[in-house]
Amino acid sequence: MKKSKRSLKDIFYTIIIAFAIISFWRGVWGIMDLYLFPENLLMSFSISILIGAVILYFTKNLLSSLK
Repeated sequence: MKKSKRSLKDIFYTIIIAFAIISFWRGVWGIMDLYLFPENLLMSFSISILIGAVILYFTKNLLSSLK
């Protein structure tokens, strides 16, 4: 069997996309650190977990209703 090799262009695009995703989430994280209860880390972390869980819950229900 012959393995197909990725072209240099595909590897470059993959690295660029990975960098963009990481940069986006770094920015979101930084904004949350600045504005979501910056004086109370425990509350900030707890609210972040709660927000994430609620989004995941509703997204799961939305995706299952679309099937």
